[in-house]
Amino acid sequence: KYPYIFLNGTGVNGKGVHGHAIHHVSVNGTLYPAKVKSRRQRWEVKPSEMANNTLNPIRAIVDGMKLTPNPDKPMIALSIGDPTVFGNLPTDGSVLQAMKDAIDSQKYNGYAPSVGYLKSRQAVANFCSCPEAPLEAEDVILTSGCSQAIDLAISVLCNPGDNILVPCPGFSLYKTLAVSMGIKVKLYNLLPEKSWEVDLQHMESLIDERTSCIIVTNPSNPCGSVFTKEHLQKILKVASRHCVPILADEIYSDMVSCSCPSMASLSSDVPILSCGGLAKRWLVPGWRMGWILIHDRNNVFGSEIRQGLVKLSQRILGACSIVQGALESILNNTPQSFYNKTISFLKSNSEICFNELSTIPGLNPIMPSGAMYLMVGIDLEHFPDFKNDVDFTERLVTEQSVFCLPASAFEYPNFFRIVVTVPEEMMLEACSRIREFCQRHYRPCSRDSNDLDQ
Repeated sequence: KYPYIFLNGTGVNGKGVHGHAIHHVSVNGTLYPAKVKSRRQRWEVKPSEMANNTLNPIRAIVDGMKLTPNPDKPMIALSIGDPTVFGNLPTDGSVLQAMKDAIDSQKYNGYAPSVGYLKSRQAVANFCSCPEAPLEAEDVILTSGCSQAIDLAISVLCNPGDNILVPCPGFSLYKTLAVSMGIKVKLYNLLPEKSWEVDLQHMESLIDERTSCIIVTNPSNPCGSVFTKEHLQKILKVASRHCVPILADEIYSDMVSCSCPSMASLSSDVPILSCGGLAKRWLVPGWRMGWILIHDRNNVFGSEIRQGLVKLSQRILGACSIVQGALESILNNTPQSFYNKTISFLKSNSEICFNELSTIPGLNPIMPSGAMYLMVGIDLEHFPDFKNDVDFTERLVTEQSVFCLPASAFEYPNFFRIVVTVPEEMMLEACSRIREFCQRHYRPCSRDSNDLDQ
């Protein structure tokens, strides 16, 4: 009735089945080789390969910096991509009321479906739909912030050994997620002299048979750039020629001072997974409400990608049920004046920062058109006291208590990123301190001296 094991040469002929003391198990009279479990002799618990391969480039650089502010000057942090930090950009009262109503209703205290409530998904579909890229509830997956949306999108499109194309400079999370999954990251260049447009020739040269998607960030973090309709169409042509889908990170799509069409609205044949959410436009990044919009074309994604996203969403329940309950009201009842005020403030602060830094020898700011960021180039040949952008920004903290994020965190050395969400008076003070710092350390190059002599 029960299986039993012949040990130490007992059993057939008293020597094991083959006479070599091989252990066997008998199941209903039939003998099978049996593995003998070895006992571990000591404790040895190690982190997984996935854990070891997970690295946040920003944390890796910032944690290695010696950040000791000047005690005589209050710290001004222009490094944090969170618009709520300084309290000067509160969300609208209607957004808060929607949340209060959702809580008071007692309808959203339980588990939501893994892809989100149908009513909430339909609200997002209605809000994001346009004639060129119509959406239904089934095209929407609700997620825990835009970061989870990106995670699910990469996970559903890519296998270990595949590669993805990522902008450089670009949001560091793409690489953090991909490398942890065994996916290779190929960086395509953005061109600062062309307001951070994509180097299309370089992008296309990176595509091979294992390229599973192209990530396009528009508007850009960290650059604050916004691609024109014509440039987006050129990117789509590259993807179309090579039959590669696009992951469009469009979380900042409404934080712009110019036209910013969605990629899906311009695509006739390239399928697109668009990632967005509440975080930036509604100034509530901590509420963790994001979404994936599935823009299929010619049924390329078909049911398999859709089902794949559903399955992946079931691993960990994502978006907060209370925020889902408030979502329809947030999308439909937030006044346009709130959006306009936010955009006006960001545009004004960007102009102040750009104008102030443009007159500082050795710095080359690039005027943004969207998002919350401005990139500044450093002519290091004029700053011999510093070996790189990390050294420059570290000393800026030490001497002036102004912290800007070195662009090496975005794999783009000799630049630094400024977040433009700080109060206006703080932005002016920060620019003044940066000017004082640069004036102290700036040195003319030898050729500049020769030009002056002539």
